Amino acid sequence: MGVEQVMENPLWLLLPWAVFAVAAGIKFWRLNSLFRKQLLGIPSRTERLRQMLERIWERDHQLR
Repeated sequence: MGVEQVMENPLWLLLPWAVFAVAAGIKFWRLNSLFRKQLLGIPSRTERLRQMLERIWERDHQLR
């Protein structure tokens, strides 16, 4: 594919911008979700799993 073929179809010029827009959107979504979790105090998945395992461990030790 030569330069002439790329210049014939200007839609190829939009490809880098589309990749940039998708990457920026993903980055914004991840940062926004982290920000909301910190503001609302919602524990992360690993924190919820840790809390669940601690409850199971405490219940198990209370039964003994």
